[in-house]
Amino acid sequence: MPKIQETHRLPYTAEQMFDLVADVDSYPKFLPWVVATRVRRDSDTEMTADMLVGFKALREKFTSKVVKDRPNTIHVHYVDGPLRDLDNNWTFRDCGENCCEIDFCVDFAFKNIMFETLAGQYIDRAFRKMVAAFETRAEELYGSNNSSAQSVA
Repeated sequence: MPKIQETHRLPYTAEQMFDLVADVDSYPKFLPWVVATRVRRDSDTEMTADMLVGFKALREKFTSKVVKDRPNTIHVHYVDGPLRDLDNNWTFRDCGENCCEIDFCVDFAFKNIMFETLAGQYIDRAFRKMVAAFETRAEELYGSNNSSAQSVA
């Protein structure tokens, strides 16, 4: 089961980054391969959302339950779709004025072993592209408060 974990320090508050990650409706505007999203239910602490992802002619929909503890954590739990399992965890910690550290971990498994093998060859590159998309979106929304983001993992 592929797993990726990284920590990044960014020139934004934990609350700003929490809001950006929790804004699932906006994912199609900036995340690669996200074609559409639909939030079925949303509250301050929990969300159920569908996401349609696609690459070329391939399209897959999956549903997740999102547990939110603002502004500290977002935990994404897989409900239904083409995967066997998916866990995605975000932790946000302020580390000074207009600075936060974000821990991000994604752990997933495909139902089809061939897809999992194929994904394993590209997951690192795809993950980095998605992380960069979140960082670019943060700069678009909040500006560049100080020096560029840095990876600490």
